[in-house]
Amino acid sequence: MIIELPDLAASEALAQRIAAELKTGDVVALSGGLGAGKTTLARGIIAALGYQGEVPSPSFAIIELYDPPAVRLPLVHADFYRLKDPAEAEEIGLDDYRQGAAMLAEWPEHAGGFAHEPACLSILLESTENGRRAIVTAGPNWLERGTWT
Repeated sequence: MIIELPDLAASEALAQRIAAELKTGDVVALSGGLGAGKTTLARGIIAALGYQGEVPSPSFAIIELYDPPAVRLPLVHADFYRLKDPAEAEEIGLDDYRQGAAMLAEWPEHAGGFAHEPACLSILLESTENGRRAIVTAGPNWLERGTWT
């Protein structure tokens, strides 16, 4: 599925759509080049989940955690850009962080990828002449929800 994102309002609408369907165990894998809008979309999802504060980019910390009641469900926001090898994701305890939480994963390929997981919604963000576009590939769990076909 291709979703055109000509402006910030369109990105916010996509973020709200994702947040409305996000469940524990889900992964939203955000790919694209530098400046493609991964962090902007992640921040929109976190805000749509109810978070009212500033959402820092986890580029330096790698992982930021959000817990209820600040958000609707436990959430891991990870930015794997700085990982040099997918094994490093295991070293930082990613599996432990993911227990009982949903995850927003920027630069998922640096952590070995998540597209093979049934609960993964993969989003490739690209710049276009008219803004951005999101190329969305939904795993089986997302397809069952009926809005990502």
